Amino acid sequence: MKLIDAILHDAASISAIRKDIHAHPELSFEEVRTADVVAQQLIEWGIPVHRGMGTTGVVGIVHGRDGGACGRGIGLRADMDALPMQEFNTFAHASRHHGKMHSCGHDGHTAMLLAAAKHFAKHRDFDGTVYLIFQPAEEGGGGAREMIKDGLFEKFPMQAVFGMHNWPGGAVGTFAVSPGPVMASSNEFKITIRGKGSHAALPHNGIDPVPIACQMVQGFQTIITRNKKPVDAGVISVTMIHAGEATNVVPDSCELQGTVRTFSIEVLDLIEARMKQVAESICAAFEATCDFEFERNYPPTINSAAEANFARQVMTGIVGEANVLVQEPTMGAEDFSYMLQAKPGAYVFISNGDGAHREMGHGGGPCTLHNPSYDFNDDLIPLGGTYWVELATQWLSQAAQSKP
Repeated sequence: MKLIDAILHDAASISAIRKDIHAHPELSFEEVRTADVVAQQLIEWGIPVHRGMGTTGVVGIVHGRDGGACGRGIGLRADMDALPMQEFNTFAHASRHHGKMHSCGHDGHTAMLLAAAKHFAKHRDFDGTVYLIFQPAEEGGGGAREMIKDGLFEKFPMQAVFGMHNWPGGAVGTFAVSPGPVMASSNEFKITIRGKGSHAALPHNGIDPVPIACQMVQGFQTIITRNKKPVDAGVISVTMIHAGEATNVVPDSCELQGTVRTFSIEVLDLIEARMKQVAESICAAFEATCDFEFERNYPPTINSAAEANFARQVMTGIVGEANVLVQEPTMGAEDFSYMLQAKPGAYVFISNGDGAHREMGHGGGPCTLHNPSYDFNDDLIPLGGTYWVELATQWLSQAAQSKP
């Protein structure tokens, strides 16, 4: 493993910052203290910052030896927000805010990018500009979308943007990256079936929405098995069904809610259209009606081929070819997808280990994402920091060589 010595030397101090952020988690668009910590460090290291983009976002601007005159730029993104859940860990850096926790490792993502930032502040051996994007509100708030709305790519012109997420379970020292879809779109639906209530002993006097809901759930699965191509991935999960208040009353309405996940917009378009048709047609068959609501949240995260392959080359130079794995797509969702819709780039995974790194006092549960016993593995700080530095430096160098 070829780590940058200076980053390895500074790893302990960056780890201390990471643990401080972990102890003071902040939810989407509330990352005021976290943004202060990030901005203070960048300014202390001599890196100019822009604040307030996407409400609490921070962008650090690192010009190379040419002062950025060549116009080439690359973006490196880390998310900063925590989740609304209670931490089970009791070690010294456990959350001090009840009901809030860094259980997805965004504290570690911030730390890895800070490690790279500190190195860049002292070693600007490249032409162009590295933009350090510390993004708020990944956990449902669409912070990436909001930063883009606020002019991220206009104010900070870059030709590519890259992101990275820790991935529990894999051995420390391994990465994963692949071209194409790597995370799914995230979408929600709510269907209210409107029948006619009656006495449960006289169901012929009403229109019962419950059997209609049962047929609707079954009908949705035929969209997956019979409407979309078998080689295309798609998930329809009805996760909530609410109806009735008494055992002897046929309810007047029934509400279904759930999620839809796909790796392409085309499949998503198909599923949404067919769900509406199936819902309305089944209701009509039983002389009922329905209100159909479908909300598209995050689009699929799709790595561009050239940038994913370039990231793989950089990783191979650090950890060796055998330790750069194929990135298996996951049906989880990620708002970095908005940035990849706007710019070429790649979203990669860095393995977080099996949890053996955790200090005494951890919650005893598995060290998996969104688990109350999770903790980021600080051994990743020098590795992730090295990856960011090598990626940006080599990408800017490649861009310079390819320029006519």
